[in-house]
Amino acid sequence: MKVMFDANVLIDVVEKREPHFSDSYQVFMKGARKEIEAIIGAGSITDIYYFFKKNCKDAQQALGFIVDMIKVVTPVDTKAEDIQEAIKMGFSDFEDAVVTATAAREKVDYILTRNTGDFIKSSITAIKRQIFWLNFRTINYLLTAPCLRLPRPNWP
Repeated sequence: MKVMFDANVLIDVVEKREPHFSDSYQVFMKGARKEIEAIIGAGSITDIYYFFKKNCKDAQQALGFIVDMIKVVTPVDTKAEDIQEAIKMGFSDFEDAVVTATAAREKVDYILTRNTGDFIKSSITAIKRQIFWLNFRTINYLLTAPCLRLPRPNWP
């Protein structure tokens, strides 16, 4: 399953923002364990760096976090075609349109965000991290429960 992280989910992890941290961290760890293919728009990396540096006041520590983060969440380029497509989408927030256009080109299954309302016009399903986490646990349980004989989907 390929999931594009909206920057706000990773900023919740960086800043340990409650009540969002726990669910965001759980999904982040799914990426760390390679249970999902986690990606993020490369442009969002600078936003995350900014928030981390602002809080810790240490540029080297912020860069260290980015180095560790991109081992888990793979940055993907935003291309000129993504920008052109985003302009046509008519989103109220251009940044979210760019995320959607990049996600569509990358053929992701979901956009993981805290603000699903920002993605109403998205061609990719946007889900909140706590819903994703709950559904992922439920699906995983159903597939691994010894008393159930469900066919396994052909997930990567």
